[in-house]
Amino acid sequence: MSEEKEPTQADAASSNEDKAKNETPETATGKNRALWTGAAVGIGSAAIVAALLYANKRRK
Repeated sequence: MSEEKEPTQADAASSNEDKAKNETPETATGKNRALWTGAAVGIGSAAIVAALLYANKRRK
């Protein structure tokens, strides 16, 4: 019978590094664009919530 070696955290880290090295500029750009889009959506949502809260305050 053969003994199977279980992957360690070091193996997983080296695997992630290999994937990062294999990224083309196109895939890196796509991930960067997704990051910026997500940030913009989050900021926009926060701005809308703040505007609604401000508009719903009672005026004294």
